[in-house]
Amino acid sequence: MINLMCKIVDIIEEFFLKIIEKIGLKKFTEFYRNHKEGMRYLVFGAFTTVVNIVVFEICKNLWDMSTTISNIIAWILAVFFAYITNKWFVFYAKAESIKKLFFELSSFFAARVFTLVVETMFLYATIDYYGLNSILMKIISNILVIILNFILSKLFIFKKTNSDENTDVEKNNKKEDNK
Repeated sequence: MINLMCKIVDIIEEFFLKIIEKIGLKKFTEFYRNHKEGMRYLVFGAFTTVVNIVVFEICKNLWDMSTTISNIIAWILAVFFAYITNKWFVFYAKAESIKKLFFELSSFFAARVFTLVVETMFLYATIDYYGLNSILMKIISNILVIILNFILSKLFIFKKTNSDENTDVEKNNKKEDNK
């Protein structure tokens, strides 16, 4: 099931990259392909941000919940979405043992709790204290959170081991041979 979903994401991604090339942005597509992990993180980070912002706005402005409660609900749903997309489509993480899966899950959620606290403090200060626009402040906070989360995910949570890097080299060599 996961492999099928990964193939679907690859097909959709390549479809859009070919369209982008056709409109004259070949340099962008080359950059994207050369920095696929980071670019995919940004793409799925954008999708995660949409999930986060939509849920936040529904809770805050439609259901009249407090800023903090709205943000926590938005965060929980966005983190579930982010974990799945980061694990399967960005970092291709494969936990070989229950211990490694537990480490991965607990590290992911701990890092997200840290950035939730940072984001909640930012939102409280900018929206509730200074009275700034809630949607604009939510967008700005999400940009900061995406940057922090990538650093934490790349360097600590989904850090590749030497055997993972060897597997990636083998996969790339097979792809090159098939071309």
